[in-house]
Amino acid sequence: MANTIKKIRKKLRRRKMLAEKARLERKQGIAEGTRRSRLSRRERETLKKVLTAAALVILLALALTLFFEKYRYNSYKVLKTSEQEDIVSTKYVELDGRILRYSPEGASLVNRKLETVWNDIYEMQNPVADVCGSQAVIADRDGTTLRIYDKDGMSGSVTTSYSIIKARVSQNGLVAAILDGGDDTWINFYTSNGSLIAENQTKVDDPGFPMDVAISDDGMIMMVAFQFVDGSDTTSYVAFYNFGDVGQNEDDRIVSGYRYEGVVIPQIQYLENSSSVALRDNGFTLYSGKQIPKENKTVQVDKEIVSTFYDDDTIGLVFKNDSKDKLYTMEVYTAGGKLKFRKDFSIPYTTIRMSDGNILMYNSAQIAVWNDKGTEKYSGTIDGTVNDFFKIGWNKYLLVLDSGVNIIKLS
Repeated sequence: MANTIKKIRKKLRRRKMLAEKARLERKQGIAEGTRRSRLSRRERETLKKVLTAAALVILLALALTLFFEKYRYNSYKVLKTSEQEDIVSTKYVELDGRILRYSPEGASLVNRKLETVWNDIYEMQNPVADVCGSQAVIADRDGTTLRIYDKDGMSGSVTTSYSIIKARVSQNGLVAAILDGGDDTWINFYTSNGSLIAENQTKVDDPGFPMDVAISDDGMIMMVAFQFVDGSDTTSYVAFYNFGDVGQNEDDRIVSGYRYEGVVIPQIQYLENSSSVALRDNGFTLYSGKQIPKENKTVQVDKEIVSTFYDDDTIGLVFKNDSKDKLYTMEVYTAGGKLKFRKDFSIPYTTIRMSDGNILMYNSAQIAVWNDKGTEKYSGTIDGTVNDFFKIGWNKYLLVLDSGVNIIKLS
């Protein structure tokens, strides 16, 4: 009997111990869960603070962006002046954040303080320049001299067999030149050091007279706009020459070409992402494709186009406006052909261009700056006669007057 009681007491103690152990484990588990819950709350609070701060930064950035997009300047101040320039014969163009000056006697590159970086001496009668990124070509129109440059100076020189009609340069320094051979024309392709890559003879009746030429960023594709008369109609032909492996088995290396009856195409240009545009007298046509360009989209208008302008991601058209209050209507499109904005304006411009993302307009006495969303940033008259005007940096512009060259900042 005594042994039985001992066994019962032993079992009861054991059960009590197990129950106490279970109670402690549950308590510990609850405490751990509470601790984890509190840690999660702290993490959530920290994350909330981080997200709130990030949202405020984003909102501030958007507000500042919107402010600067809509902000209109009322005047400008002159940062630098050079009165020792030969304004009559010297021309200017932006080159990779610097200024390329060129004249019949030579070319030079200057920085934003108008300090000379390099000089090159040559003799030309009618020099014209084309710039793409950090590369430039200066050609003697109706002459036979080509000079090829980069930001460090001259990289190549060419003496052509025929007189030069037009020359264009790519981002890697390759140059295409249209040459007048009398009854025939030639389209020659050169490396950045002036070595001949290819020459193409063209005839007026097949494929036509070359109106313009453009080169892809990698120099692989040369785009040419031809024009010829087919019966009583003017017909344009846009051809793409591939100088890589894809084009080696094609006739004259033409990998694609498109005819446009009754249409004049005076300008062509390569845009961003291997796309290109043919600016027509009734709108524009876009092409895409790195090796074999294809027609992508055509935007056709029913009004007479009086001006066109473009850069890598923008295409602009200007029409006359029938309104007495507004002289012109501007339509600006993306590189994909989507309309960004349409706006009426009355600035009596003689030159309109894209310059570093801005739309610039000017005449001999007035300049105007718009952003690419159609907001007028500045418009005002100038003391002196304006010969040229383009952007050279954030809110900085080169203003070429009959009295000298100014670097100005809008204020």
